[in-house]
Amino acid sequence: MNDKCKGYAGVKKGEILNDRRQFADVLQKARVIAVLGISPKPDRDSYRVARYLQNAGYRILPVRPAQTEILGEKVYPGLGDITVPVDIVDAFRSSDQIMMHVPEVIRLNPKVFWMQLGIENAEAAKLLTDAGIDVVMNRCIKIEHGSVGKKIVL
Repeated sequence: MNDKCKGYAGVKKGEILNDRRQFADVLQKARVIAVLGISPKPDRDSYRVARYLQNAGYRILPVRPAQTEILGEKVYPGLGDITVPVDIVDAFRSSDQIMMHVPEVIRLNPKVFWMQLGIENAEAAKLLTDAGIDVVMNRCIKIEHGSVGKKIVL
């Protein structure tokens, strides 16, 4: 078996995704998206993106401490509190705050960890891909969905 197919301890190694075809494939297969760092304020990008995803047919799981409900959904204080399978974790945290979430993301084991526009963390990406989780950095999931969304049927 070649190195591209296997990661550490026999786990499939994740990839850094950066191609629109890859984004389309991820968004076509996804059903549940945890939105890490969502704001309860409707004028914030995280809220607008989550609302867009919800309207596009995805189930969103808002993740933010000290909130109970956002967009009509139960809010989870942290990723570690989620008990259902998650396809994508969409992160609205600054680049320097991403590392603190890596252990929870690995335990949650989504297919993709998506860092929004302006968010990149190569160290976190390496740990996540080594754990078999695909990673997107510095891309807006709403923009990418909009560019391929007509092909996506949920």
